Amino acid sequence: MKVLLKPGREKSVLAKHPWIFSGAIQELSKCDNGDVLPVYSSKGLFLGSAMISQRSQIVCRMLTFDETPHEEALRRYLKEAIYLRKQLFTDSKTTAYRIINAEGDFIPGLIVDRYADTLVIQISSIGIHRLKQLILDELIEAFKPTWIYEKSTAPSRKEEGLAPFEGTIYGTPLDTVEIMEEGLLFTVSPKTGQKTGFFLDQREMRVLVRDLAKGKKVLNCFSYTGAFSVYALAGGALSVDSIDISKDAVANATKHIQMNGFQDKEHTEYAEDVFEYLKNTPKAYDLVILDPPAFAKKKSDIMQAARGYKEINMQAMKMMPKNSYLLTCSCSYYVDETLFRQILFQAALDAKRDVRIIQRHRLAEDHPLNVYHPEGSYLKSFLCYIS
Repeated sequence: MKVLLKPGREKSVLAKHPWIFSGAIQELSKCDNGDVLPVYSSKGLFLGSAMISQRSQIVCRMLTFDETPHEEALRRYLKEAIYLRKQLFTDSKTTAYRIINAEGDFIPGLIVDRYADTLVIQISSIGIHRLKQLILDELIEAFKPTWIYEKSTAPSRKEEGLAPFEGTIYGTPLDTVEIMEEGLLFTVSPKTGQKTGFFLDQREMRVLVRDLAKGKKVLNCFSYTGAFSVYALAGGALSVDSIDISKDAVANATKHIQMNGFQDKEHTEYAEDVFEYLKNTPKAYDLVILDPPAFAKKKSDIMQAARGYKEINMQAMKMMPKNSYLLTCSCSYYVDETLFRQILFQAALDAKRDVRIIQRHRLAEDHPLNVYHPEGSYLKSFLCYIS
């Protein structure tokens, strides 16, 4: 049993790219989805082993690029990822971080986040689904969690022949988990929260906001958990306004403000549409944070997403005073950094403002990028100076 590639299609695999698309395959032995098969070039050169998913456009996801047995390789990747996180997070000031970042840790189709003694896993490929027990064994041995919750709801599971799944797979379930990040307190609800419960990938940008906030009036748009608001207050902001269309999100942000002892600070919550607020607010802010949900969830959404990003950035730029700061972000995979920068250029022109980029996104260390897999980069941020 094997996978045989078409002539010339082995180049990306030799460059350690982990995906092989259906159009690159000349011959695929009869097998079950999730099986791990050896991959060969058209000339018979052994390239490694891949998890097979015949219903997906990505038919092969490489687990090895040598002759190492795939389960042995998976254990090694898990141990290496766990070791890295334990090196990065050596004190008790941060108890929430990503343990496994899919291809970024050489394990396609697997995300694992840690929230104190709780682990949340997301599985998006059938090959990883079939190796789940091995993964759980390694995680339990390394972290001794009290609860592991699986939240595998990615749309790609349908292509893999997997139904969405959410539920406790180990230990005793909880409604919420209390975490600490950079010494600040938050609660996470893996069952009901977005993604796995908290946007861990923005940790370093929250630190940037804390460092910038002293003496400033801050507007946090799409505030969700209010984490940027908490960091701004921790950094000495004069005032913070948090805007989210969800009343539950606004209430959650207020709770986090109180948990960190900032209830006596000037903080106002608005359950409003951000677009309308930016158009109509008479207030002037020294620091505005735009961290919206993904506007482009599929390739066909790009144009509509670009219009949305341009509108919110233009409206923010229009209402901001001179010598102010705009932190603007996009987590849309299909809107790359070049396009996002072009959108900001158009927004600045239409707002008739002089805008300088003074900082790019700071990658959270627990979200490593595999240099052989540039597609793993999805989060863009620019800190702009408005004059």
